[in-house]
Amino acid sequence: MQSAAAFTGVSPSLPLLKPRKSVSPSPRFEPLLCSSKRHDLSLSSNVASSSPSLPLRRSWSLSSCNTSMFRPWTSVPARDPETTSRFEVKATAVPESAGGEEEKSSLVKTLELGLLFGLWFLFNIYFNIYNKQVLKVYHFPVTVTVIQFAVGTVLVLLMWTLNLYKKPKVSGAQLAVILPLAVVHTLGNLFTNMSLGKVAVSFTHTIKAMEPFFSVVLSAMFLGELPTLWVVSSLVPIVGGVALASVTEVSFNWAGFWSAMASNLTNQSRNVLSKKVMVKKEDSLDNITLFSIITIMSFLLLAPVAVFMEGVKFTPAYLQSAGLDVKVIATRSLIAALCFHAYQQVSYMILQRVSPVTHSVGNCVKRVVVIVSSVIVFKTPVSPINALGTGIALAGVFLYSRVKRIKAKPKAA
Repeated sequence: MQSAAAFTGVSPSLPLLKPRKSVSPSPRFEPLLCSSKRHDLSLSSNVASSSPSLPLRRSWSLSSCNTSMFRPWTSVPARDPETTSRFEVKATAVPESAGGEEEKSSLVKTLELGLLFGLWFLFNIYFNIYNKQVLKVYHFPVTVTVIQFAVGTVLVLLMWTLNLYKKPKVSGAQLAVILPLAVVHTLGNLFTNMSLGKVAVSFTHTIKAMEPFFSVVLSAMFLGELPTLWVVSSLVPIVGGVALASVTEVSFNWAGFWSAMASNLTNQSRNVLSKKVMVKKEDSLDNITLFSIITIMSFLLLAPVAVFMEGVKFTPAYLQSAGLDVKVIATRSLIAALCFHAYQQVSYMILQRVSPVTHSVGNCVKRVVVIVSSVIVFKTPVSPINALGTGIALAGVFLYSRVKRIKAKPKAA
């Protein structure tokens, strides 16, 4: 029996048998093709090593394939070893090209991220400069803030209409959750404009460097997130630097100071609220969509307040009666509003690509750039002690962004 012969093992020196005459020219069955490539190549090398005087070799052989215990009589033509070599060379060439594509893709992403950071800084600089130029001569910060939200609303609607960004499907429950965020977002931007109208841009942003202090306090009060010793230590230079800069600030007045402090409080309240209320998966929205919805809601919330508090004071007739150049005021207000919306959109685009710590460091660098740019453009007088206080506060912000990721060690039971 063939099965018994297979199990007892057949010597490779078995004498050759005469081939039978085939009755019909039907194609033969080749079990070799069902085996893996590894077994296929090993068998072909055995055949190639047979006597060169014989074109074919008929022999019994045991298959190493798990699906077949034996291999029947078959005629196996010798394969060209050069073909196998060429196949192996082609197989090893694929990872090299893949690695090159990955490096190219990484370079493109790095350049794209660098461009976004540059635009973030540039839009922020232009917003602060043009916004300050408007607020210096047009003393209606509520109306200015409404104009900025109105331009942002138009841009959001165009973005959704032109399918530049997917229009979200928001339920009434989600809008109810977002409403408190829109309220504090509105107040935060309003207080910032009020401060910019009263004091120098550099001083406003020096005070706004205290945002980490409010973030730590509010997180501890409402989220139960107690800061580490490193975080508390980093707040000391922030508070001390702002205090030193405030004492020596030439343009200091209490209205501008407290407006900037209120801006810190409301902006950080927005961050804490977003963590507290946007916890359900069904309520979660991506940052750009959330910002777009908040922008529209802020405009709808603040527009009637502006009319009630300041009246309709942005008409050409009123601007002319106040001795203002209508074209200049309108142009600067529009540029400021466009930059206001653009830098916040770009900020959220960066946040989707980097970690919060990296974004926080970038925000610290952005504040430095804005302060230096405003001092140069507006020729703001800065004393050495004032510059030292600003530098200490900004260094504290940078230190805070670095130590924030240091987690406290769990207490042993």
